[in-house]
Amino acid sequence: MTGRYEELHTRSISDPEGFWGDAASEIDWIKPWDSVLDSSNPPFYRWFKGGVLNTAYNAVDRHVEAGRGDQAAIIYDSPVTQTVQTITYSELLDLTARVAGALRALGVAKGDRVILYMPMIPQAVVAMLACARLGAVHSVVFGGFAPHELATRINDSKPKAIITASCGIEGSKVLPYKPLLDAAIDHSDHKPDHVVVFQRPQVTASLVEPRDVDWETVTAAAAPAEVVPVEATDPLYILYTSGTTGQPKGVVRDNGGHAVALKWTMSNMYDIKPGEVFWAASDVGWVVGHSYICYAPLLHGATTIVFEGKPVGTPDAGTFWRVIQQHKVAALFTAPTALRAIKREDPDGKLIPSYDLSSLRTLFLAGERSDPDTLHWAEDHLKVPVVDHWWQTETGWCISGNPLGIERFKIKYGSATKALPGWDVRALDISNNEVKRGDIGAISVKLPLPPGTLTTLWNADARFVKSYMTDYPGYYQTGDAGFIDDDGYVYIMARTDDIINVAGHRLSTGAMEEVLSSHKDVAECAVIGVADQLKGQVPLGFLVLKNGVDRDHAVITKEVVQLVRDEIGPVAAFKLAIVVDRLPKTRSGKILRGTMQKIADSETYKLPATIDDPAILSEISEALQGIGYAKPSMA
Repeated sequence: MTGRYEELHTRSISDPEGFWGDAASEIDWIKPWDSVLDSSNPPFYRWFKGGVLNTAYNAVDRHVEAGRGDQAAIIYDSPVTQTVQTITYSELLDLTARVAGALRALGVAKGDRVILYMPMIPQAVVAMLACARLGAVHSVVFGGFAPHELATRINDSKPKAIITASCGIEGSKVLPYKPLLDAAIDHSDHKPDHVVVFQRPQVTASLVEPRDVDWETVTAAAAPAEVVPVEATDPLYILYTSGTTGQPKGVVRDNGGHAVALKWTMSNMYDIKPGEVFWAASDVGWVVGHSYICYAPLLHGATTIVFEGKPVGTPDAGTFWRVIQQHKVAALFTAPTALRAIKREDPDGKLIPSYDLSSLRTLFLAGERSDPDTLHWAEDHLKVPVVDHWWQTETGWCISGNPLGIERFKIKYGSATKALPGWDVRALDISNNEVKRGDIGAISVKLPLPPGTLTTLWNADARFVKSYMTDYPGYYQTGDAGFIDDDGYVYIMARTDDIINVAGHRLSTGAMEEVLSSHKDVAECAVIGVADQLKGQVPLGFLVLKNGVDRDHAVITKEVVQLVRDEIGPVAAFKLAIVVDRLPKTRSGKILRGTMQKIADSETYKLPATIDDPAILSEISEALQGIGYAKPSMA
């Protein structure tokens, strides 16, 4: 399809009620809505007010009723346990209804909260759907989170029950979950009535009776639960995202708008047909896992993959390609970090030709800026379109992308293409005025936000307004900086905090990273702004080299400094770069630039709750001390 984007985007902004009302016909409603958009209490806009539905019914039951019960709903692929399991829609319906029945027997009812502390196994998705079936509000916490962080989420959401597994598996390491959960409950003011434990063969968790119950036992004894009708505006889930105050922010997602928007994206953004295999290589603990492992593919009647493994090391850098070949994946959605890890291990893509990737039509990237070098590498070796798109935990789905099911646009490297229908994206200055096309500003979205986005923060309406709606009145502030070009392409350059001020010049660290990553020896990189007495801040680059590179590090750093000077100019004042073995990241793959900056400037910092491996911070500190930064003992 060509030429439809402008028409659809214009209509979505000028007539959002008509646009999203039409999209809502793809969802089964128990009762139709009174109004598509309730604007009576801005910025607390509500979609499909008065409508009644059930998200789990739309994701599971209706496909079985339509005669597609034998189709695969979930493919569980776990290279760490050598397990591949297919669950059909009929089987998923039975599992979901029985787990919902078990929760109901334990006293869980509509509106109650249930925390899920689970690894990447099918039971995690089943538990999410079982909560949705009852109208209970689930809150997935990434499995293996430290007890203190888990305790803050227990205290904030006050769950009636917690569902967990006996362990998770991180590469070759088995991580028992129950001791972490028990410690979190011990430190919590709120105590759940019950803990449901799924016992995995790798570890048997000890149960604290009568609070703790065995998943298999209570599920076998339960009568299947019927679907509970909920209001479109009722919460479906709470997903906590880190807050600057140390108190996590509980993003609230509704049922109606969420179902409509996510179903719409599967055909319009991702160009996926019901029955095709869609793989989001993420974790259910993150927003990508909520939206595109669990809900969107199942709402659309596609097959989703639950993958328990790593892009490299389980067993090698060909793991992703093996999964695509084995399960005939039509589209892969992953983070640029995963591709960079594969590229570092297999820089020439030598493993790729040994796999049949003929089923793969598209690779989608999100989660962090996609550097052009990584995009080129993927295009050259996979021979499919590589689509960068941009969205956030708060938004629930894509703000800006290349909407393949509507109109395929030319790819501009470094851009997440255009604002999707529903999104009125602007680049603003500090006075709330739009900047000129091509100038860097605060990327913001004119209200109201489309369906499927956050409706508020859990029990924190005032914080919701202050965090997202105050600095730019009438807009949602994304916290990202960038620009929009003359063709309407959106470029996300950095978090607003990552725009550095060098002698009065506002410069994007993302633009510098783009240059560094183009160097033939660099696998991945990060740029931060460090304090400088003369210029206020100066940029400092961290380089992770490709496997097998044995050139003198001093020569490489000299080359990248010259590259930045050639590409961006002397104004960048880029003179410092160091080689490190790895970069500190969250478990979802985002580089912890803010923490690195604090280490470099010898500031006190809080260990990020989401960090993948805390030991990396010591390595970064040691490397920085070697060039005169990061005075010891500041953490």
